Amino acid sequence: MTAIVACRGCGSPDLSAFLDLGRTPLADALVGDDVLANPALEERFPLAVAFCRKCCLVQITEDVDPHKLFVDNYLYFSSFSDQLLDHSRNHAMNLIESRRLSGTSLVVELASNDGYMLKNFVEAGVPVLGFDPAPDQAEAARRIGVPTREEFFGLGAARALREDGVGADVIIANNVLAHIPDPNDFVAGMAVLLDDDGLITVENPSVWDLVDRCAFDTIYHEHYFYYSCLSVKLLVERHGLHLNDVEYFPHLHGGTNRWHIGHRDEPTARVLERLEAERAAGIGEFDFYADFASRVSEVRSRLMTLLTELTADGESVAAYGAAAKGATLLNVVGIDTGLVKYVVDRNVHKHGRHMPGTHQPIVGTEVLRDDPPDVLLLLAWNFATEIIAQQSDFAERGGRFLVPIPIPELV
Repeated sequence: MTAIVACRGCGSPDLSAFLDLGRTPLADALVGDDVLANPALEERFPLAVAFCRKCCLVQITEDVDPHKLFVDNYLYFSSFSDQLLDHSRNHAMNLIESRRLSGTSLVVELASNDGYMLKNFVEAGVPVLGFDPAPDQAEAARRIGVPTREEFFGLGAARALREDGVGADVIIANNVLAHIPDPNDFVAGMAVLLDDDGLITVENPSVWDLVDRCAFDTIYHEHYFYYSCLSVKLLVERHGLHLNDVEYFPHLHGGTNRWHIGHRDEPTARVLERLEAERAAGIGEFDFYADFASRVSEVRSRLMTLLTELTADGESVAAYGAAAKGATLLNVVGIDTGLVKYVVDRNVHKHGRHMPGTHQPIVGTEVLRDDPPDVLLLLAWNFATEIIAQQSDFAERGGRFLVPIPIPELV
């Protein structure tokens, strides 16, 4: 690991830690039989977060090599979420219309995963290029006709494209800015690749929502950073770009911002209002984060009490969603197989493996039909509405859902 002694956004040494989650395994490093046979093989790393008092950027205090995170252990496939597919298609269609994209345009997506987003442009006849370092996801994208470079994006890649005469009309970066250990190199690359009148859209969960909803499970090693509009504005301006608009999606990933960024300084009233709202809420001050650790302790205690009581009453509990956030929740709360027997997930690439650290087996959704538990702990609580709708048969047979965030409750 690499200890962080200065802000990776602005370089200031004025970092103030506000939450320490201890040593946890990598959230996407699903466990195979070799680790089950020899648990000493499973690596654990410190996980704590700090606030930069100069540029407002929230960040973890020690880094893991990104190749270990996004190449060796990454099994997330975006196409398994219906909500995300619908959200992405709407975004693509709006971009095609508003930017008048055609066969002479180019849309570049950074962290394009399995092509779930870019395929919408391909179907509309708009040329695309994806970047994703995860080999399985990049190959899946190429199989559906989405040209994908299996590499990390940064300033070097952008300059190479420019030397080949390639520029982007639109750059999309969804749920990736938090995953980049050097955000300045990443944003500088976008600034070089974007045409003068082009548009960058960046989506990431909002740190305002993370704190308000006590969503500590969103914190894991793959997320180097946690962004506000204030911190994004300062970051992009460092590279000659401007934050010109923001859209807010309260029900996506527990609260997500979509930032509109370009070479020209043309802020909408909406982004100016959002920036002022963040200032008024104290997002740019350490006091906003100061009591977060105590609130996390309350959620951990309540969830453990609920699970212990359910088990004592003879109720069987399983979990839904072998997501990275679920790994953080299970490990930080201390939920072992005595409390939660197994984890259900639609992603077939995860079946047959086990959760990091706590080692619940990951199985397909058919178990909810063939041998259902009494209660499902929704590890992927950010998709609670979608999951509960999908599992209506489970609920009709008397099954209940336990939503852990923001306050653990049975529904």
